[in-house]
Amino acid sequence: MLGFVNGVSPLAQRRSGAAVSVRKGVVTMLQSKAMPFMEAPPALDGSMAGDNGFDPLGLTNYFDVKWMQEAEIKHCRICMLACMGFLIPEIFTLPWSYFPKDMLAVDVHDYFVKTGGLAQVNLFVSAWEAIIGIAALQATMEGDRAPGDYGFDPLGLGKDPATMKRNQTVELINGRLAMCAIGGFIHQQWIYKQGIIDQLMHFKPMY
Repeated sequence: MLGFVNGVSPLAQRRSGAAVSVRKGVVTMLQSKAMPFMEAPPALDGSMAGDNGFDPLGLTNYFDVKWMQEAEIKHCRICMLACMGFLIPEIFTLPWSYFPKDMLAVDVHDYFVKTGGLAQVNLFVSAWEAIIGIAALQATMEGDRAPGDYGFDPLGLGKDPATMKRNQTVELINGRLAMCAIGGFIHQQWIYKQGIIDQLMHFKPMY
């Protein structure tokens, strides 16, 4: 029985992915997939899309994981749209005179603040959150709705549960990348004064 922990052989431990160690007779919990040197957070059991057990600060011990994923999905979608908003105007802008041409996205932000366009966007988003967002979040917290699920699936991509979870994971992965990318886009334009596509085609070093 040497090497067995609670009747489980070392081989079985490795096959199941359970990292079990004994310290003074205490068996530790499963290791995090994202951070193998840390224990897996109890609230992250792998049932949610995009859950890799990454919670180095232990926030899921204090905040409801459903609320946190709702917030993450919302930020993912906003940042994916923001990345498109930085790239598309370099290729195409609406023909009306109100929409500036050949202006960096970071400067367009200030332009729309001054002309009132961004205020209209803020009013629409605030109304959406007040009417729909709060009710959706309440349904999520009560367990009647999955985080981020607005029932919008015109192409029927979520009919199969396995495919649905895969698509949800793909959305989160791309959204997390977009959250990092939009920060890079903004700082790149502040520093180099070039559009994203323009800099890829014609890189101008600072010095």
